[in-house]
Amino acid sequence: MTKKTLFALIFTIIAAVLLLLLPDKTSQQYYHNQGKVFGTYYNIRYEATEDLHQSIEQRLKEFDHSLSIFNSQSTISCINRNEDVTTDSLFEVMYNESRVISELSNGAFDITVAPLVNAWGFGTKSHEPRTKKDFNIDSIKAFIGYQKTALHNHRFLKDDERITLDASAIAKGYACDVIATLLRQNGCKNLLVDIGGEVVLEGVNDTGNPWRVGISRPTIDATGMEKELQEIVESTQLCMATSGNYLQYYFVDGKRRSHTIDPRSGYPVEHSLLSATVVAKNCMRADALATACMVLGEEEALAMIEKTTDAACYLIIAESDTLRIATSQRWAF
Repeated sequence: MTKKTLFALIFTIIAAVLLLLLPDKTSQQYYHNQGKVFGTYYNIRYEATEDLHQSIEQRLKEFDHSLSIFNSQSTISCINRNEDVTTDSLFEVMYNESRVISELSNGAFDITVAPLVNAWGFGTKSHEPRTKKDFNIDSIKAFIGYQKTALHNHRFLKDDERITLDASAIAKGYACDVIATLLRQNGCKNLLVDIGGEVVLEGVNDTGNPWRVGISRPTIDATGMEKELQEIVESTQLCMATSGNYLQYYFVDGKRRSHTIDPRSGYPVEHSLLSATVVAKNCMRADALATACMVLGEEEALAMIEKTTDAACYLIIAESDTLRIATSQRWAF
């Protein structure tokens, strides 16, 4: 063996050893990121070649800057103050989908309902029990209604300057979609995005099995800590959102008053539907439909869901001192 051949052999061996010692940047592993956003918490699990938490946080900040009513500089906050602001793509997608659900639900879902929510003591401005004697419902209803708003050339238009928006009944689901898209763009095929209980999942978990998510059993618990599962859903492809009226409430004259406000009547709902879980083609749509179900009540909610081509629902209804389940025809879990 010549010296040249020997050196070449030694170099090849050293290079092979170094390659074995260096970390494999193409290897996949499961990551778990968690944090707080929009006044709630997120838990995100995914299989990837690297930790994407920084990218997730950046995307959530962009989302917050568009749609959070808790961010005074967000697009939606500027609109609520009647400032001249150019609407961004996140806001425009949310607004357009909200109108679709408003029309589908005959106005049961309406992002202009915020003044009524505040008036009844469930909004960001007040948390005190109220009665209809404390304010004039008809005077507030004069500036409630999605039909009194429009988008034109990236500008938001109002018929009345007193109109304010609150995207909280659609934003968490939309955020799940946005983060799931980010993960897919980074090559993730196995993922679960949970933001405040709204969920997008795909693929399998770290044990190779389908993801499992729970539907909470409604319990009248002021702390929100006593949580039991009513149902467990197992899937490899799911966008799911739940809305309920059993966590936010107060009592007036011995009567329990829910935080779910019907934009059409101006009053809190009084039916027996406690919880609505909806699956749909995306989580933004599921989130808005779940809220609409809670406003409509069992019969109208089922009728609305059956009018869609992509959605299904799981309803939990109070009946005497027990719970009853009602599902739409497409519910397949």
